[in-house]
Amino acid sequence: MLVDAPCTGLGALRRRAELRWRRSADDVPPLRGLQQKLLAVAMDSVKVGGVVAYVTCSPHLSETDQVIRAGLKKTPGFEVLDARELLPEVAGLGEGPAIRLWPQFHDTDGMYMSVLRRVG
Repeated sequence: MLVDAPCTGLGALRRRAELRWRRSADDVPPLRGLQQKLLAVAMDSVKVGGVVAYVTCSPHLSETDQVIRAGLKKTPGFEVLDARELLPEVAGLGEGPAIRLWPQFHDTDGMYMSVLRRVG
């Protein structure tokens, strides 16, 4: 299941420079709440062996790693897969297990993906 979470869009700054003036720190908490709810629904929806991919176009830790940690804490029985294995031809995806794409390295928007599999 894919969760293409609504986010601040900060990963798209090189294409959408106006986001610098349209976004503020106050935008993050409500988006994070929505992201956590969407991830929780996805995690609750998959059976054992099912996979959830959580994706944002924001590199902000509050919208990425922290959402995943909260989801894993709230819904046990998931393992974090090494998402980098899904894109073996792409270099510089970060330390893992999540994928991080950066405009300056990958010629794309900044993006994040974490992959979770229900194991029990």
